[in-house]
Amino acid sequence: MTVDYQSDGSRWIYALYLILIVWVPIPLGSNRAWSAAVLEVWILLLSMAWLAGFTRGRYFCGPILRDAWPVLLCALAWLGYVWLQLLPMPIEILSWLSPEAARWHNAAALPGMLAAAPLTLDRYATLDAACKSTAYVAFFTLSLVLLQNRDRIRIATYALILSGVVQALYGAFFSLQSPWAPASGTFVNRNHYAAYLVMSLSVGIGVLIASLSGAKNHSWGQFFRNLIRWIITPKMGLRLLLVTMVIALVLSRSRMGNSAFFISLFVTGVIGLVLSRRATKSMVVLIVSLIAIDVAIVGTYFGTQQVVERIGETTLQSEDRDEVAGYALNMWKDYPVFGSGLGSFPVVFPRYSADGTAASYTHAHNDYVEFGAEAGLVGLSLLGLMVLMSFAAALRAQYLRRDPVMRGVSFAAMMGILALMIHSSVDFNLQIPANALTFMLLLAFAWISLFHAHAQDRAA
Repeated sequence: MTVDYQSDGSRWIYALYLILIVWVPIPLGSNRAWSAAVLEVWILLLSMAWLAGFTRGRYFCGPILRDAWPVLLCALAWLGYVWLQLLPMPIEILSWLSPEAARWHNAAALPGMLAAAPLTLDRYATLDAACKSTAYVAFFTLSLVLLQNRDRIRIATYALILSGVVQALYGAFFSLQSPWAPASGTFVNRNHYAAYLVMSLSVGIGVLIASLSGAKNHSWGQFFRNLIRWIITPKMGLRLLLVTMVIALVLSRSRMGNSAFFISLFVTGVIGLVLSRRATKSMVVLIVSLIAIDVAIVGTYFGTQQVVERIGETTLQSEDRDEVAGYALNMWKDYPVFGSGLGSFPVVFPRYSADGTAASYTHAHNDYVEFGAEAGLVGLSLLGLMVLMSFAAALRAQYLRRDPVMRGVSFAAMMGILALMIHSSVDFNLQIPANALTFMLLLAFAWISLFHAHAQDRAA
């Protein structure tokens, strides 16, 4: 039996899902207790509504959810592990699993009175982090079941592009009013704002690539005729929207945000051209123009030189984030396997600063080190496996798929994943709910691009 996912009755859930994509960056990146709670409740209600409809036979899972079982299994293992960090266990077992955690729990209790304690050193922070993680995984699963046809996939990509453009216009407007102030949009931190723009740009570039003609140009004359047709179509409007986001990205003056964008675009473009069996001159020109024109023209008028100067002026003496990462590594050494508890960094970390530097830091400015310290090798491995499997799925889609929409979506997933992984080496973007949720959407796009069925691929 063939299921029409377009008319499976979940349209209103899908509509609220799209609104969530646009909403999540608006209240300071949802990085406040109340806005994070709104995000979690929103996803919980959508998930419960979908499950209620599914049990009544009104909604359907579809093949993508079934085929993406490896990453779902890994995500469930991650959730089980995070919630396990909250489970009190006999102090003898805790002493064997995490001696340092047992020592601190014993130090906080009356002598001889502690019978059981959890792995985490901050129960409330880990409970909050566990609720966030559950919401992210639920959103990822919703993406797989709701984005079952090309129209829904395309609309979801445009929802994220729209959100990026709104952020770009808002941030650029206030930055241009005060030239000395970098653009930050509705985010508190310009680096997190830049990371969000890069993810939105990745999806926009993927949509542009999907719009290119799949036929090879056998002559330069045909190529230029196709190029002119492309310029006078609405696709050029999308290109201008991407330029707007690039302007805002440059105005953020985020060193790693801009670097991650151009590095990920170049690397993903090369991968796309190598893996594509039908690479066209149009695709080559598009990728080259995105790099050259945006840097040379946009940067000339909107401050790429200032970003370059900031990168050149960066030294180990002028930055203390490397020191914080070093202290965090010392923290990780004390909790190597199971971590100190997801979200416990602000409580545990100050003990590892000899000169007081750590007192002003609530994050490690390095997602890898922070997740390692809080979740240990076990948690970091589960998260890394989820990301690597998703990137591999996007790579496979780039090589196997013939459907231009799926190729564009896989390009967007690869570029966005790579960009955030680069940026996360010097910042804590995955600790910001808006960026974490958008990253989960990119992971979902990777699996959707690989397993979404289309007649064009079956006939190839």
